[in-house]
Amino acid sequence: MAALLVMLPIASVVFCGAIFGFFYAWVCSTMWGLDQADPRVAIEAMQAMNASVRNAVFFPAFFLTPVILTVTAAVTRFTGQSAAALWFLAAAMIYLAFGLFLTMAVNVPMNETLAAVPVPTDIETAREIWEGYSGRWQFWNQVRAIASGIALVFAAFGLTRMRPIPSKAV
Repeated sequence: MAALLVMLPIASVVFCGAIFGFFYAWVCSTMWGLDQADPRVAIEAMQAMNASVRNAVFFPAFFLTPVILTVTAAVTRFTGQSAAALWFLAAAMIYLAFGLFLTMAVNVPMNETLAAVPVPTDIETAREIWEGYSGRWQFWNQVRAIASGIALVFAAFGLTRMRPIPSKAV
């Protein structure tokens, strides 16, 4: 149990940091870069990135973050560390609602719609498609990034609320 009390909170912070970093990178570089590109290139690049993101490297951070946080909350609560458990549970709920569920409800359907669009040869048509997609997608991605950042901060608060493990438990 002592090993879980050490590893789970650390894993929670690492997982939150990974998914926050993923969403944040889209906010501060990827989408701005695509917005500066020829819209035909932006559409094609976004289609390629969306097709490649469903992979074994992305899966743990995206899908397992709320699981790790919830398990951490349960274990810390079970061991009498209620203050820490509340922070981990709050992190799980924030990410679950505004990271995972929001992605599945908004960004994924937008990505699937864009994936079905043949890249236009006409730049004006491509510009209309990209402008209709990019602004809305970026707004919801910023919500995901902020929520994931809040989850990261909450998990870090949970980690700081952990009491030392008695030496006899180690």
